[in-house]
Amino acid sequence: QVQLVESGGGLVQAVGSLSLNCAASVRCVSSVAICWFRQTPENEREFVAGISWSGGGSSYTDSVKGRFTISRDNAKNTVRLQMSSLKPEDTAVYYCAANTIGWPIATTGGYYEYWGHGTQVTVSS
Repeated sequence: QVQLVESGGGLVQAVGSLSLNCAASVRCVSSVAICWFRQTPENEREFVAGISWSGGGSSYTDSVKGRFTISRDNAKNTVRLQMSSLKPEDTAVYYCAANTIGWPIATTGGYYEYWGHGTQVTVSS
């Protein structure tokens, strides 16, 4: 059983920056992808960014390209989402998710077996 724990959410003003971390309870092996989804009460769950644990290949949804960066720390078994130039529309609960498919990064939540409890990100205008 893999447990994922998110941290780093909070309140930030527009155009500010925030970093989210996802810590996995077990050592990630090569055939693993870890990604971030987000959801608001009004919208369906949305893929944000994902990274392959082995090759480090990454994928982003168009609305965050150039503003968000996903990275992994093999030694700490964590994935970081660095968010900059934040906009009010980035406000959501952000969830960390993992699967054992790896690459290519799946952008549909149904392909992920493991989920964190989520962390709130609020961007004020």
